[in-house]
Order: sequence, then structure tokens, then C-alpha cells
Amino acid sequence: MHLLAAQPGGIADGGEAVDLGQSPGDIVFASAADTELACFARAQASLGTNAPSLRLANLMNLSHNLSVDNWLEATVSGARLVIIRVLGGESYWPYGVERLTQMCRDRDIALALLPGDDKPDSELAWRATLPPDACERLWRYCIHGGLENATECLRYSAELIGAPAARAWREPAPLARAGLYRPGAGQIDLDEITAARTREDRPLALVLFYRALVQAADTAPVDDLIAALEGHGLAAVALFVSSLKDPPSARFVETVLDAAQPDIILNATGFSVSRPGSAQPSPLDRSSAPILQVVFAGGTEAAWAAGTRGLSARDIAMNVALPEVDGRILSRAVSFKSERRFDAATESGIVAHTPRADRIDFVARLAKNWARLARADIAERRVCLVLANYPNKDGRIGNGVGLDTPESAARLLRAMQAEGYTVDSPPADSAALMAALQAGPTNAHGLRDKGGAGARFGLDDYLAYFNNLDPEARALVSERWGAPED
Repeated sequence: MHLLAAQPGGIADGGEAVDLGQSPGDIVFASAADTELACFARAQASLGTNAPSLRLANLMNLSHNLSVDNWLEATVSGARLVIIRVLGGESYWPYGVERLTQMCRDRDIALALLPGDDKPDSELAWRATLPPDACERLWRYCIHGGLENATECLRYSAELIGAPAARAWREPAPLARAGLYRPGAGQIDLDEITAARTREDRPLALVLFYRALVQAADTAPVDDLIAALEGHGLAAVALFVSSLKDPPSARFVETVLDAAQPDIILNATGFSVSRPGSAQPSPLDRSSAPILQVVFAGGTEAAWAAGTRGLSARDIAMNVALPEVDGRILSRAVSFKSERRFDAATESGIVAHTPRADRIDFVARLAKNWARLARADIAERRVCLVLANYPNKDGRIGNGVGLDTPESAARLLRAMQAEGYTVDSPPADSAALMAALQAGPTNAHGLRDKGGAGARFGLDDYLAYFNNLDPEARALVSERWGAPED
């Protein structure tokens, strides 16, 4: 059987044997989590060239038995300490666990087989060659996460193999389930936020994101978004949570919202608290600020650019459709998973979130506009409600599968009027709304003019709009209908 070289940008599916191409290292660390591997790569870089050598491997590239055998002989055989995080227990990686245990026992290599989550696993524990207290400490470094814990884990590992670091290791430090974050400062206190709110007259933007990014030291999109918001004149702070459904996280969010009273919230967490057709209270309900949904995409930028629908189905479900159930306002994707880059120090492919500057800037400007709108008097706000008008039947106006869009629109207009918005003669019901819409021009085939009521433009006005279209779109229109002047 042939071995395929591990390819940048991909993960093996187990159908083919893969050669990771790694030389032996003093310490070998393997996990199925890209974010964890990226964090340990950063930790190794922070320790300098005098630290014991480290090899990182993704277990998803070691699904094939031949891949395991090759990696054990080429890399693990020369290690002094092996740390493996197995999500799902021994049954997830049975051949690897068996062969690795055998090699480490035969060659007197220190071994820690750790659960890939925060649940103890006795089946993995008994296979370790390290003492239980050492395995427990290594596991706690991993489950607490973050760059500091990863760095201390490597310092502790160095001592385990008799090569202590220049500075003594520290015990694992728990990371709060939710906390405030600022680039370069890590976690900050709530007092800093309230003081800034009192001191500054700028609108305050609150960025909400997942704790997992702090654990993985993968906060580049958050850092860049905060910088862009501040560059556009907003004060900005970030808040990380395990989940909006996690009770401690939810309580902390409510506390922060009460104290900070942000003008705009940018939510980068996925899913929804409510279910379609069944509204549930969300901790973000504590604030009346507009909430923009910001997407940290799970796919690569190349796949997004090449795809006909943009984001993947998974990203659309997690970051677009479900957040809309909670009333979020979609902005756009501002970050993508980077293609695998080769990290020479650990001889591994690293994946991380990579922000797009132009899309970050767009969202920052959008947030500024929403914050400004939120501060304007209600009666002065100019709001446009847009319904779909699909060709070529009037029955498709405001069409939404399983939804009564016209009735929703009619109720929304009446509710806005009750809140003080300027709404002249809101429709009494959906029938009145549809009658008003169909009285003017629509896309119904053969009825566009409705007896002369169609929308018409002078040639100069038409060309002003037409020339702003994409050149390809203009060419298609002209090919189908002729030049505007004809």
C-alpha cells in the first residue's frame, strides 16, 4: 500500500494512509482539535529555541492503521514524552491506543492518554505510564485551555523528561466560563468597562464571542474587529461565553449589559436560544441595543469565494438561519479558517481563524451607523420595510415558505406606529397591505404597467442607476433587451 504525504489544506478521512513526514521530537502531542494544536504551536514558539522539541499531530490524520504505524516508527519512537487527547475514548482510536501503549511500554517512553473533553476516562487512564497525578495535571492544563496554560503545560512536560525550563512551571489556571476580554490585556474587570462608559462619550460596542477562541489563543478576528470599531469612533470591548444557554455565562452577560449599557452588540456566537415558533428568553434581551450577527466562518476563504452560495450549509444554519430566530441582524462573514500552514518548529499543519480586513471594516461601519441610529429620536428614524417581489405572479409577493409574511409586516407597521415611528395609515391587516402593494407596479407577467401605473425613469436617471451595475450584469441586460437608448 502507498503512503500519501499529508497535504496542506486538507484532513485525511481515513480512506488513505497518510505520512505526516515528521521527524522525532522530545515531546509529542496529538489531538483532534485544530484549535488546540494551534494554541500549543504558539506556546512552543513563546518558549524559544532552547525548549525541548515538540511535534504536533492531528488524530484525524491518523485514522488509517498504516498511518498510525508509520507515525509511531518515524516520530513517536524517538520521543521522551507522548501526550494524546482522545475525544470519545479508546473506541474512537482503538488501533492507535493499542499500538501506542505497546510501543511506549516496550521503549520506556512516558505516556499520558487523556480524555479529549472534561470527563474522566478510566479506560484511558490505566494505559498511561506516567503517574496519575502527572496525567491529571496535564489534563487540567488542556481542559482549562488558553495560551498561558499551554505554555505551562510545555514547561511542566519539560521537567517530566528531565529538561526543566528556565522558569519553573505553574499549576493549571482555570479559565472562567465567561469573562471580559481586551486585545493585549486578556481578561479585564467589569469596573474598567463601567469607568470607560462614564469617562467617554463615544457609543459603546460590545463584541460577544465563544470562550473556545480564548482557550485556543485564536482571537485574531475579535482583536481586529475591536480595532476597527475603535477606528470608527466607537468604544469597544469583548465578552466571551461558553454558550448563551450556559447558565453562568448567561448570568454574566446580563450583569455586563446592566453595567455597560452598550449602544450596539455584535454577536459572533452561533445557533439560537429560541426555537422556530417558540420564543425563549435570551440573556441579550437585557439590552435594547441592536444586535448584529457576525460570522466567523468554519470554512476556508477559497471555498467561500468559489461556492455559488457563499457560506457552507453548516455555516448558514449555525450563523445565519438560527440566529435570525433570536432576532439578530445579519452583517457578514468577517473571518475564515486559514488554509493549513506548515509550522516548522512543530512540523505540523496549523489551522486558525484569519480575518478579512475589508469585511471587518464593513461591519465596523455598519455598527457605527446602527449605534448612531439607536441614539436618534424614534420619530426621526427613516425605516424601509422591503418584501420580496418574485416574478411572475402577484401571489409571490412577500412569499415565505411556512410564514405569513404580509400579516407579520402589517403587525410590524402597527407596532412601530405605537412606539412612536412615523407610519402614515398602517394597514389594518394583511389583506389591506396586499391590496395597497398590488395597486402599484409589480412583477406580475403582463401586468407591470397596471393601466399606466408602472414605475418609469427618464433616460438620464435610468443610466445613472444602470451604470452602477456590475459590468457583467449590464452586458446581460443589454444582450437581452438592447441598449437603454434604443
